Amino acid sequence: MPSRRPRNAELAQAVDNLSQAARHVRNAMQGKVGEVRGAAAAELAKAKAAARRKTDSAHEKVESVLNRAEARLHRLVARAQRALDDAVRKAEKRYPGSVPAKKSAAKKAAASEE
Repeated sequence: MPSRRPRNAELAQAVDNLSQAARHVRNAMQGKVGEVRGAAAAELAKAKAAARRKTDSAHEKVESVLNRAEARLHRLVARAQRALDDAVRKAEKRYPGSVPAKKSAAKKAAASEE
């Protein structure tokens, strides 16, 4: 729909001036909006990077704790195995008759029975 043109030349000139001013304001505002958008995107990227660093740091801390716990578990299992071996060795020394014969002696006994 075409806009109405005023019959007065001064009013027509004023309308044109207002139209041009509106276009200039729109262009200026678009530029400012673009700048604000760029600044916001940069700040958001910084925030994401900081969050990623914190997440990576937390992940590394968790991995470190898990690795230490795993190493400790391995040491404790090895210590328990050694303690069990020592206890069995002491029991064998204390009660030599209750210990089953060695394999070679058991093989010789089985061979002599046949």
